[in-house]
Amino acid sequence: MSPAHGAAGRGSGGNGARPATAASAAKRRRPAKLRGAALQKAMAQLTVADPTLGALIERYGALPPEREGRPEHDDHYGALLRSIVNQQLSVAAARTIYNRMLERFGGRPPTPKQILADDPEELRTVGISRPKIGYLRSLAEHVLSGELELERLDELPDERAIEELVAVKGLGEWTAHMFLMFHLERPDVFAPGDLGIRRAIERAYSLEEPDRETLERLAERWRPHRTLACRYLWRSLENEPI
Repeated sequence: MSPAHGAAGRGSGGNGARPATAASAAKRRRPAKLRGAALQKAMAQLTVADPTLGALIERYGALPPEREGRPEHDDHYGALLRSIVNQQLSVAAARTIYNRMLERFGGRPPTPKQILADDPEELRTVGISRPKIGYLRSLAEHVLSGELELERLDELPDERAIEELVAVKGLGEWTAHMFLMFHLERPDVFAPGDLGIRRAIERAYSLEEPDRETLERLAERWRPHRTLACRYLWRSLENEPI
């Protein structure tokens, strides 16, 4: 086992973790979760605003928690790491490769320092492609240099948070949207670049190859619950992102 595989380097500078006081402040800034009465109210608002989407809501009912099986809310680095590994993979393949990576690093997600210390060619043996290894290294470099301040993401508005994320090689707009939706739990994010969203809208609204402007105009009626609307569109295809 190489030095990169140990548990060392998990301090505040190694994985982007914030001090407890900052974490508490960030937690207070997070939007209220859609649970119980609040979720029912959001579903009702979407149904009134858009009867077509309302039909999907009536069909599928309440959705499972969006954080089910995902990294802890404060683990921004771990969530981004997993997002890169999972890109363009089936659920089964993504799970297998991610678990192999965990095994390589002693059962825990590797820290930025561990990623940079590991031999890229050896890391490929767990099934991660050469381009993705480059993306993982770019993420690690941005975190360690302070170019990507993970502890600030909770307090940034959506558009600014997306700008910070896409500055990292391999973190495109789609990944940023998924991070905001499922990790930061932002309630009003729309992902017009997602193929599943596009296909679900084509099917539900009888549209043929709508352009981005058409998709965004349609989604305006779902504010301030566009994230929830997207989840119902994915559910109509049984294809919610991992």
